[in-house]
Amino acid sequence: MKKMLWLVILTILSTSCMGQKVNNTPTKEFTLGRFLGTWYEISRFDHSFERGMDYCTAEYTLNTDGTLTVLNSGLKNGKYKSSRGKAKVTGTTGLLRVSFFGPFYSDYRVLKLWCNYKYALIGSGNGNYLWILSRTPNVPEEILEEMTDEAFRRGYKTENLIWVMQNIPGTEN
Repeated sequence: MKKMLWLVILTILSTSCMGQKVNNTPTKEFTLGRFLGTWYEISRFDHSFERGMDYCTAEYTLNTDGTLTVLNSGLKNGKYKSSRGKAKVTGTTGLLRVSFFGPFYSDYRVLKLWCNYKYALIGSGNGNYLWILSRTPNVPEEILEEMTDEAFRRGYKTENLIWVMQNIPGTEN
């Protein structure tokens, strides 16, 4: 009985430490040049480095050495915050390696694109990170439904998505 209890405890601990099992296979329909530019963050899983931020954007710029500059920005408590990182292209289509903290890189997986690079579903190397991005601050409801359905089919816990405020009152987007 003690062996069985320890086995259950170890299984729970190892599963929670390894992250959620998801299908994070990147799309084969990815062209870096078309992905570059500014994206609005529509939804994400909550995580410490963006907690409490709204009006979030991510801008991807190609450098002369073939790497990318990644500029993430948004408002937190009424103050503009930004974080500059870098990304490397890999040998796998739709998979970038992104770093905001020195030599440490993480998977950035373009899972699926919609409407000619207008909307993107982004995941990570495990099930702990998920983003819904758009070229505009607003996404039609039917596209959002398709995107969240795709994430759910892949095993992501879509009930954990938080929705990012994008429309600044008094502005037209």
